[in-house]
Amino acid sequence: KMLYIFLTFVFTGSCGPSVLQRRTREKTREITQRISECHLVRGACKTSCNAWEYVYNYCSVEPCCVIREYLKPITKYSTTKAYKE
Repeated sequence: KMLYIFLTFVFTGSCGPSVLQRRTREKTREITQRISECHLVRGACKTSCNAWEYVYNYCSVEPCCVIREYLKPITKYSTTKAYKE
């Protein structure tokens, strides 16, 4: 009878996923979520970002680099108006 109780305990304990496997699965899920967020903002996971890119988040170890949008400089004076003499 003790043997059956021992075997039942061993089999029920070994059937479920271990804590390490759960943590690894959660980390993998988090990394894939970050990578998909990076692609949604039109970024790319690289080893380093260029000067015209900014770091959105970190995919796993490498940063997600997103290109900065070019903004036209605002001119104070309009060049389309004709000058009056």
